This record gives sequence, structure tokens and C-alpha cells, in this order.
Amino acid sequence: MLAQGLATPLVAAGYILAQRTHAPNAFFASAIGQGMVHDWSPLGVARAEELWVGKAFASASFVTLVADVLHTLQPKEFFRPAQVDPAGNFNNIAIGQDYHHPRLRLPGTAGIPDVSVYSDQMYIYVPRHSRAIFVPELDWCSGLGHGPTRQMGSGPRYLISDLGQFDWANGRMRLTSYHHDVAIKRIQAKTGFDLDLAPDVHETPPPSAEEVRLLREEIDPLGVRRLETLAGAARRDLLRNILHHEGVL
Repeated sequence: MLAQGLATPLVAAGYILAQRTHAPNAFFASAIGQGMVHDWSPLGVARAEELWVGKAFASASFVTLVADVLHTLQPKEFFRPAQVDPAGNFNNIAIGQDYHHPRLRLPGTAGIPDVSVYSDQMYIYVPRHSRAIFVPELDWCSGLGHGPTRQMGSGPRYLISDLGQFDWANGRMRLTSYHHDVAIKRIQAKTGFDLDLAPDVHETPPPSAEEVRLLREEIDPLGVRRLETLAGAARRDLLRNILHHEGVL
């Protein structure tokens, strides 16, 4: 069972790719429509719910899904935090230490505090690796990482960013692989704390030609997943192009 939240097309694309390649029996649970599905649709924006609504073999309220269903299935779930500290604690609440007047109000915790207490299947992804995200200390904590006070759960298993892959083998964030043409020195410079390095740190294996074809031609021909990697005018232009192809604009 693979679970995802709202507005996470990168995660949806990865889940579908897994099902189309090495995990044909994968099932998906989503906050969109509070449904569990085995079928899938190409990614979209205006028609994003086509992936879930009408295809679900089971559905429930969000509270029931989080409190009564998901924990019994032990799903793998990816979170996209606004801040991550060296121990893997993460923040989806606010940027700025004045809760009532923050610099930036974030989506909120939803079920993250509950999931991070008991789950050992948490994963994190960061589409734009920067020192603003990887910080020595969080402004607020919504998800629990690794540490001596943990009584339940095990913290995130690993993290994927646009620069590399990481784990917490020793309770502290550790670089395990760097993406093609990305230097370790650059990754450290874009991280706001000292990174541990795995003894066998290596270049991340590239996707196969078939995996790239599936993503570009079948799973996400409109490039919806790229909305998470872009900002400003580039993101606005891509969004308009997607909506135009969907017949909304």
C-alpha cells in the first residue's frame, strides 16, 4: 500500500511508475477523494481527481482513513516538508517562530504527527534542495525524526532531493548517492548543517529508457510533476500550458 497527500504529483508519478514496472500489485491510498485504488489515470491539474474518484474500490472519511485504516496496512508514504533538521524532524506548520504572525503559513500537520509516532515507513522528498529547507533547527515540528527520546516509530527511512539521496543510518542525515553531474561539495553547500557521508557514497543509478518513456508518454505526458520543481514565471507558464491542453483555458 502506497499513500499520498494533496498536490503531490511527483509522488503519484513515482507510485504509478512502480506499479507499471516492478510492483504490479501496488495499491494507492490518497487524501484526494479519501479512496483506495488499484487503477490509475495520467496526471492532470483540472482533472486530477480522475486518478481517484470513480476508480476507488473503497473510500472513507479522512479521519477514518488516517485513524482506523492506514495504520493497519502500514503504507509507505512520502512527505514534502518545508524544513528538515539533521535528525529528520520536519516542519509543515509555519516559517517563523511567531505562530500567530509567521513569515509564511504552511498547509499544516494533517495526520503527520500521528503517523510519525508509529510509522516506520515514512519517506521524505524535496524537489528543490536548499539551505532554507535543510536547517540546523526547525521553527516548528510537525513530524518526528530520529532521536534518543523516541518511544515509537523510527523516523524517516530516507530522503530524495533533486541533488541526491539520503538516509539516517546513524540517526543523522547521511548522503548515500549524488545525482548525475552533482558534486558532493555542491550538496553540502546547499545544506544548512554538516552532512554525514556513507562509506560507499556513489552516483545515483539513472532511470532506464523505458522508465523515462513511461513517465513522459503515458503517466505524465503534460509534465504535471514538474510543477513541484519549478517556481515563479516558469511554474506559471507550465501551469497555463497544462490547463490549455486540458481544455480549461
